[in-house]
Amino acid sequence: MTTAIQLTPQDTIERALDLAAADGAESCVVLVSETSSVNLRWANNTLTTNGAMRGSSVTVIATVGAGEGTAAGVVTRSSVTDLTLRDIVSAAVAAARASSPAEDARPLVQGTVSPDWDEEPDETSVSVYEKFAPALGEVLTRAGQENRWLYGFADHQVVTLYAGSSAGLRLRHTLPRGHVSSTGKTGDLSQSAWVGTATRDFTDIDAHALDAELTRRLGWATRTVSVEAGRHATVLPPTAVADLTTYLYWFLDGRDAHEGRSVFSKSGGGTRIGEALSERPVRLRSDPNQAGLESFPFVVAESSSGASSVFDNGLTLSPTDWIRGGKLENLFQSRFTADLTSAPAVTPPIGNYVLSVDGATGSVDDLVAGLDRGLLLTCLWYIRTVDPQTLLLTGLTRDGVYLVENGEVTGAVNNFRFNESPVDLLSRFTAAGATVPSFSREWGDGFSRTATPPLLVPDFNMSTVSQAS
Repeated sequence: MTTAIQLTPQDTIERALDLAAADGAESCVVLVSETSSVNLRWANNTLTTNGAMRGSSVTVIATVGAGEGTAAGVVTRSSVTDLTLRDIVSAAVAAARASSPAEDARPLVQGTVSPDWDEEPDETSVSVYEKFAPALGEVLTRAGQENRWLYGFADHQVVTLYAGSSAGLRLRHTLPRGHVSSTGKTGDLSQSAWVGTATRDFTDIDAHALDAELTRRLGWATRTVSVEAGRHATVLPPTAVADLTTYLYWFLDGRDAHEGRSVFSKSGGGTRIGEALSERPVRLRSDPNQAGLESFPFVVAESSSGASSVFDNGLTLSPTDWIRGGKLENLFQSRFTADLTSAPAVTPPIGNYVLSVDGATGSVDDLVAGLDRGLLLTCLWYIRTVDPQTLLLTGLTRDGVYLVENGEVTGAVNNFRFNESPVDLLSRFTAAGATVPSFSREWGDGFSRTATPPLLVPDFNMSTVSQAS
């Protein structure tokens, strides 16, 4: 009986490229992703589980034909061995032969070799919680003594990506990522609050500070007030702003805009690049080397879409302004869609973003202090698109909406369903604070490399009262 052998990422790529060539593929790209993760989970003031996991996946992108007749086949599998690699490559080549020519076909990105190409995948371990875990234990004990209940999750993962191609590309890059999400409840379970934060290595996570914020918010809830639906002056902390801005960021699809399917489509045809979205000095930008928010510095595309192309794998990513001075500067563009839409540049998606307002300073507390009467909205969830032409979103509030009176939080209020467009909010907010790293309650598990400011919106649309809790 033949024993399967787990190949190194480098050997997987070299063998796959050879197999693809032998099968008659015109060209080939192979992506190998190695993931190492550790997590902690707690409930009812007790650490309940912890775990360590390893995972790997291989994506083979094979092409047949040449020029305008090039077709691509893509196959992704997990836990690939030397015995299954041939089947995956053959399946990708067969898929390419069965496919129509790819409209986004372009010559593969020419070879660049990472200096650390030969190194093994990086790993994380429970030692990443060396500082956090003891502090968490102290927090859980204190919560029990104070008749509060804590529930939460901490996760840390390291992804090492290898990309190789028949055009000589040999790239390796490692990305760490972690987050903490924690919910606190009063002893009678009648009120709840949430905090969350992202990190690269947990050295900057202060469990006591997170718990102090939870305690403060639960303290606000000792008084409860019923508030009717309607448009309310509302302070959005960076976490809630990230809930909305991440959706905006994902909608920066150049082809959708060009073909009239998005809020960034121009009336009469084309895109709104060059148009003002806001009179405010708003800036939305991405940089793969942004300190603390580092992301992959090259294109990683396992499939083609309006925003990216498998033929662009390995293309170097550069700092990009999406919105600057309130004006739309760029949309997501592959090499293909940049030609199709006559875009000013090839600007593929980048795995982070920073939203800022020129000259804005101060914190959430500062915005609250300047509000006579309104709401403090901590996080959103179950967000869905109502109208892509305006990017109107709907969703629910969760785990903490508070009443502000005369610059102070005076109680907790009921939950709401909201209807708002993050694009529209960019032109309607009346005050902003300093941009800080943020963690979206709704999207942070998958997209955590964000930085946003707190915003004051004078007329945030709480469309109906919600019974959600």
